[in-house]
Formats: sequence, structure tokens, C-alpha cells
Amino acid sequence: METKRINEQVKRNIDRFPLDFMFRLNQKEWENIRSQNATASENESMRSQNATASQKKRNTNITPYAFTEHGVTMLASVLKSKRAIDMNIAIVRAFIAIRHFANKNKDLAVQIQELRIELQNRIGEHDVQLASIYDALENLLDKKEDENEEKKKWMERERIGFKK
Repeated sequence: METKRINEQVKRNIDRFPLDFMFRLNQKEWENIRSQNATASENESMRSQNATASQKKRNTNITPYAFTEHGVTMLASVLKSKRAIDMNIAIVRAFIAIRHFANKNKDLAVQIQELRIELQNRIGEHDVQLASIYDALENLLDKKEDENEEKKKWMERERIGFKK
């Protein structure tokens, strides 16, 4: 389908394309895409990737539309070509498959939530246990330090009795 026909359908159905479905490229974005396409078209094997129309025929002051994934879905529903119809059917089937997958795995989400809660509880218990271990170690270190100070004081005490 020609770009001109796509633009006509978009204009006829503009209420189906809110700002989050479709927007116009700015001049810099459009030039960037054109330069990428020009580079691609220089290579013979990539010639089919050059999807822009002849620049002699188009108004260069008007930049093209860009469609988000939702916009492409809507575009497939307003266009009447075989490819657009096939695309629309594929999109609907994909949504159905996603819904079936989500319904099948509801119990999996519940299990994940239960595991998350159990892990949080265990982590909380471990935090308490680790805190008590750290406290015990600190007490032992403090006790050892006190014993060392006592030994040091004992060794440095003033001696009485015979001197050697």
C-alpha cells in the first residue's frame, strides 16, 4: 500500500489515533532516518530495506507519521489491504494467547507472592539472629580487651620484695 493511501486512512480516522498512538517525526529524526536509508540503499543486498518514497515527489516540509505499537494495531484495523487484515488477526490472536497465559499462571503469581512473603519473614528472622551473634561477638571482644588491660596492669604494677 502506498504511503499516500495510509495517510488518507489516518486522516479519515484521526479520532482512532490519539497522541500516544501516532506522532510526526521532527525534521532531525526524519533526516536521520533518510540518511540511514540512503546508506542501506547503497548496499545492493539491503536495497529492499529502503522503504521511503522518492524524495522528488514528496513535500519535504512535511515529516512523516510514526506509529507506536498501539498505533500499528489501530492502523491494521482501519486499512483494508490483505496484509493489514492479516496483521490485525495476528494481533488479536496474540492478545488472546497472552490472556490465556495470564489465566493459566494466576496460581504461579500467588505462589510467587507467598514465596516473597516467606523470604521476607526469613530475612527478618536472620537479621535478628545475626544481630544477636554480632552482640555476642562484641561482648567477647570487649571481655578479651578488658582481660588484656587487666594483664597489662598486672605486669606493669609496682613490685615489692627483693629485686633481682
